Amino acid sequence: MKTKQIILASGSRYRRELLERLGLTFEAWSPDVDERPQTGEAPRQTAERLARSKADAGASRWPQALIIGSDQVAELAGEPIGKPGTLDNARAQLRRLSGRQVLFHTGLCLLDAATGRAQSRVVTTDVAFRTLTDAEIDAYLAREPAIDCAGSAKSEGLGIALLDCLGGEDPTALVGLPLIALSQMLRNAGVAVP
Repeated sequence: MKTKQIILASGSRYRRELLERLGLTFEAWSPDVDERPQTGEAPRQTAERLARSKADAGASRWPQALIIGSDQVAELAGEPIGKPGTLDNARAQLRRLSGRQVLFHTGLCLLDAATGRAQSRVVTTDVAFRTLTDAEIDAYLAREPAIDCAGSAKSEGLGIALLDCLGGEDPTALVGLPLIALSQMLRNAGVAVP
């Protein structure tokens, strides 16, 4: 049986680095998907829909491939928390998250473009931010300007020091690609993942 081509439908270097851990040959491609939440959509639903939309976007381009879509939406008290985009926004976001519980919903979809079979899942990580002073926030952002990640704290880097604790079934989900769930999906699709 010929090995199927694997496409990571994401422009995220974090997701690429995570997928490289599995030792699989893949190609990364950044789909053009509107990431805004739909009216009345809960953050968890947004993550799931966007993961599927990203996988679907590659199906016409790679009709025989396995396409991985993933997206993450942070949630504070029912409201989505996006990527800050600027240092000022990151500073304000970290002040808002200080001492609070945040849910990070990571949507994952593996689409077999040849058959149309999709496996989807949302992996949620519960993160408790410790109480942060303005000086700590400024010192963190000076060393790690986390303007490209929801919640402004890169847990795979210095951002881990901003947290009290985290809970979830897969530590890679918090970084943006739940490798435990993805490995299961890939095996279900016939890909050998040790």
